[in-house]
Amino acid sequence: MTGSRMYKGHPIQPHKPFPTIFNLNTVAIVGLAVAATASATCPGFNFGIIDTHQKFLDANKWVVVDDSCNVVDSLITDQNPCTQGIFSCGPGPVFDGYTSTMSGLHYACRPDPNSGSCDGLGGVQVCCRNDGN
Repeated sequence: MTGSRMYKGHPIQPHKPFPTIFNLNTVAIVGLAVAATASATCPGFNFGIIDTHQKFLDANKWVVVDDSCNVVDSLITDQNPCTQGIFSCGPGPVFDGYTSTMSGLHYACRPDPNSGSCDGLGGVQVCCRNDGN
């Protein structure tokens, strides 16, 4: 290989060019498609509650997410989550209310057949809507 650069007896390959506009557009389209699958977690509701099934030093974790799967509140406890002040519970579903630790607003919660899931967190157990309190 006359004129080619070598490193430890192997030819050095030329640098590959940056992705073309086509490749960048493809990445953007795939990114939008993935984002679209995470939207509308609880259509018509403010929030959804997810039991993440994650353990932290023998404690369980629940998260409250908005329609874009952004975590807006959470509870980590090794106690009954119904007695910790953030969730109220009924006989079924477990959570029938959520009180925001940020605003103090109360949201009525119930299961919804249109609820979705958030990648990495799990499926929504109940959806919550502000009841005006």
